[in-house]
Amino acid sequence: MSSATPSATSTTRLAATILMLRDGAEGLEVFMVVRHHEIDFAAGALVFPGGKLAAGDEDPRVRLRCTGIAGLAPEQITLRVAAIREAFEECGVLLARARGEQRLLGPARLAVLGPRYRKALDKGDLGIADMLETEDLELACEELVPFAHWITPAFMPKRFDTHFYLAVAPAEQLAVHDGTELVDSLWLRPAHALSQAAAGLHTLVPATELNVKKLGFSNSVGAALRATRAQPVVTVVPEVVKKPQGMRLVIPAEAGYGVTEFALPQAPRKT
Repeated sequence: MSSATPSATSTTRLAATILMLRDGAEGLEVFMVVRHHEIDFAAGALVFPGGKLAAGDEDPRVRLRCTGIAGLAPEQITLRVAAIREAFEECGVLLARARGEQRLLGPARLAVLGPRYRKALDKGDLGIADMLETEDLELACEELVPFAHWITPAFMPKRFDTHFYLAVAPAEQLAVHDGTELVDSLWLRPAHALSQAAAGLHTLVPATELNVKKLGFSNSVGAALRATRAQPVVTVVPEVVKKPQGMRLVIPAEAGYGVTEFALPQAPRKT
């Protein structure tokens, strides 16, 4: 199966998401949020912070305030900008530093920036370049490590071309859900997230579930980053195939998920 086709990308919207990582008492943990049950995509699901690109992410002024982008194509820079912006909007973590400094922003600065900019960015009242210029900040794009790339199957009514990144959670910053699109947030070990979904406590869409599983192959943040950097990202466009057990979604073995097929997700039951 090819990694991507022109038709698979022509009707999709670019999106970016971050798997924010830390080492907990029992091993690797990832930050996840629960989407509001009334929104129009993945309602009620346990997801990683992220979302579709905004017009301001492509503003040429942003690239002048990004570090770690040497050699990247314009689209790859924009995706990283979107991932960082979405994480800030949705959970208050901002992978940025004061211009010319080495350390990422601390809690005192975030306590001012969050109330001032998170909602305005989310509503599109301003672009991220405006915040960066006003506050004299730089986005730390080198903190993002490409982890996965999924394109929604062609039969789905809403389709996204989503790039997943790993990032180490800044130790001094507190991740908290926004209380609007997201109604809860948790630091979870990958195995715990999967067991909660299996028990029906949370919903995981297939891409999220398999990326959680893939992350769980590593026991620490360092191990996850090393494994990710050592393997190329293989684009996944699930294809529907008829099998003896019914219709299945098939993905490339080389994508590294340990499985090559899974059942079609069930439509939510109406209440």
